[in-house]
Amino acid sequence: MICLGIESTAHTFGVGIVTSEGKILSNVKKVFTTEKGGMILHEVGKHHEKICDSVVAEALSKANVKLEDVGLIAYSRGPGLSPALKVGMEVAKRLSSEQNKPLIGVNHCVAHLTIGQLCTGAKDPVFLYVSGVNTQIMAIAGKRFRIFGETLDIGIGNALDKFGREVGLGFPAGAKIEKLASSGKYIEMPYVVKGMDTSFAGLVTKAGQLIQKGEKIEDVCCAFQETAFAMLTEVSERALAHCEKKELLLIGGVAANKKLCSMLDAMCKQRCATFFAVPLEYAGDQGAMIAWQGILEFGKSKEKEIDIYPYERTDKIEVVW
Repeated sequence: MICLGIESTAHTFGVGIVTSEGKILSNVKKVFTTEKGGMILHEVGKHHEKICDSVVAEALSKANVKLEDVGLIAYSRGPGLSPALKVGMEVAKRLSSEQNKPLIGVNHCVAHLTIGQLCTGAKDPVFLYVSGVNTQIMAIAGKRFRIFGETLDIGIGNALDKFGREVGLGFPAGAKIEKLASSGKYIEMPYVVKGMDTSFAGLVTKAGQLIQKGEKIEDVCCAFQETAFAMLTEVSERALAHCEKKELLLIGGVAANKKLCSMLDAMCKQRCATFFAVPLEYAGDQGAMIAWQGILEFGKSKEKEIDIYPYERTDKIEVVW
């Protein structure tokens, strides 16, 4: 079976085409960006509406398949931004109706986890999920993704973007911060770990204050990364010990950051554990992960109403595959 998956939870509208054997035939996306400021919800929705048909067409062309060859349509039902989610759902419903194909909505966060396993071969890892909104440490137990720790305020991706927005780096800011940090030096910043949970809001505030005081942006970027990533490394190590697992899998858009990967890899080597990072193409939001999750769940999960679920949590999804 071939599944066409549509991702539209936030800034990215993506379409991926994947076979039931896990072969990714195509993975096309277009991203809403700004030179300054962040995401304005209605503008993100308009962006997705404008480019959705061209992304679908390009994905089909690159996969060398026709729409009638697709056996299943999957879309990201949540969590995410309602205006963006609605566009993806409506496109999926239209394609499903036109071709008389089954339709399934899947959880965006769970799709990040499973595409990570597909691409890396990780069997039973602790997951460190780092994206815009999400920062969670999870592992599967009792047919659920159990959350052992998470952010108490904002996700690490949003923290990076908020700081970037305040200093005029535009959106998204993660890659620009990483580049600036490479030539900076460390400055002490707030380090907040409470049990297994993290907090990044104070880090954003402090970074803005340091810039206002005249500190070099390269140094502030360096300190921001070092502090935030050390927090993530600490809670990941504790989760590995608690769960008695030997694999750590980094997924989500911030997994593209090389500094974070190097810190986690060093920690895993000290623990005789294996570190996996999802390949860059599948680290951020994209349609292939939605298509793969659709294949995993189709015919097995309790079907939800075709709708959007902007606040659906990862630990509410039963692992039936």
